[in-house]
Amino acid sequence: MAEQAFDTEFERRHGPLARRAAIITASLLDPAGVVLSDAATGTGQREAATVPGARQVRLTRGQAPALSRAASGAIAVTYADPVSEASLAMLLAAMSGPDEPIAADPASLSIFALASRLAASDIPVLINGPTGTGKEVLSRFIHARSSRAGGPFIAVNCAAMPESMLEAMLFGHQKGAFTGATQSSEGFMRAADGGTLLLDEIAEMPLPLQAKLLRALQEQEVVPIGSTRPIKVDIRVIACANRDLPTEVAEGRFRADLYYRLNVFPLMLDSLRERPDDIAPLAFAMALRHAPDPARVPCLSDCAIAMLKLHAWPGNVRELENVMRRALLLAHGRPMITPEHIVFDCPARLLGPALHGASIPGGPIPGVPLIADDGEGPRRLSSIVQISEARAIVETLEACGGSRIRAARALGISERTLRYRLASLREAGIEIGRGVVTPLSGVIASRAAGGGR
Repeated sequence: MAEQAFDTEFERRHGPLARRAAIITASLLDPAGVVLSDAATGTGQREAATVPGARQVRLTRGQAPALSRAASGAIAVTYADPVSEASLAMLLAAMSGPDEPIAADPASLSIFALASRLAASDIPVLINGPTGTGKEVLSRFIHARSSRAGGPFIAVNCAAMPESMLEAMLFGHQKGAFTGATQSSEGFMRAADGGTLLLDEIAEMPLPLQAKLLRALQEQEVVPIGSTRPIKVDIRVIACANRDLPTEVAEGRFRADLYYRLNVFPLMLDSLRERPDDIAPLAFAMALRHAPDPARVPCLSDCAIAMLKLHAWPGNVRELENVMRRALLLAHGRPMITPEHIVFDCPARLLGPALHGASIPGGPIPGVPLIADDGEGPRRLSSIVQISEARAIVETLEACGGSRIRAARALGISERTLRYRLASLREAGIEIGRGVVTPLSGVIASRAAGGGR
């Protein structure tokens, strides 16, 4: 994308935004896979007509942001401010295909740039990271950039199959090899011949099966159950783990020799809260994917984006998808998703009132922080979440004597993320001073416990 030249008219209208997106997607997308153009004039990338099957993204400068997908698959992006985070996030989401990665955070972009270099080799890759961070997306990216891209990509979840079936499903079996084996099966390893085999949640594989897998990887051959003849395979292995494998090895739950066989080149995917710049593009992509009417996809307001970035995301990208699907339902056809449509994981009884914008009946719910009514109506859940998180940051900073390094460690986030959240709180209208959380609008004034004048 970065190597594409734009027509003069398109450059004049959309150059700043288009070039920012091109730089970010240079290591993520196939440059020939996306064509940007101006919705009114048709100007855009030079020689774009020579690219068959490319995704079409049509840009418009307008007063209000808008996003839509036509029946042909072309996506229309209307933006007001070319330098805003929302405009860039919309365009990145529109440019990405269904199986392509979406990223804008420097930490993520560096991982994908490294993965692109790894794709040129056949060495095993071990991807570590919490569940829901996109390890399979990264695995597919490596496969798509490799010389094996024309071969199969077979993903095996080692935790999703019963132990008794996993061996037969992985290595295959002969007809009559065991009760119920009414016909032969080639197994996942043979099915991946010439391509890539993804072993997801590898830490869940039983120890006896780990020994057989190790031999298969070393010899590049499999012996189906019920057979005595090895069958050669040509596969590239990518393994994923959401548990610390060195710890598993030390405690005897994972073979050390298999670990070292898989851990030729380790990659680490951080949790979503450590990649705040990925949140907005991912959220817009999920809005495009799940909007009830593709011709009218709700956009995220700046305040909604700030609110998403303040959340800790214990469920990572999967949780973000749930939140966005919920927001699309609560927005109910409105053109914009605003903070009152953002509902994080919470007790089910909160969702009923949220659908109607009503107050929560029945009084306080244990474990859910409340803020006193200010006389201007019931406090929305979005404000509760926002102020509560701000209060937690203030209390932690106070307890750590104002040290951001210690406070970030206590909160389980990086110092960079803490700085970002403090800035996001200010942008959302919440000023954090010593021992106090004060919305700049003056609507809410709430003092943290122990602070005060």
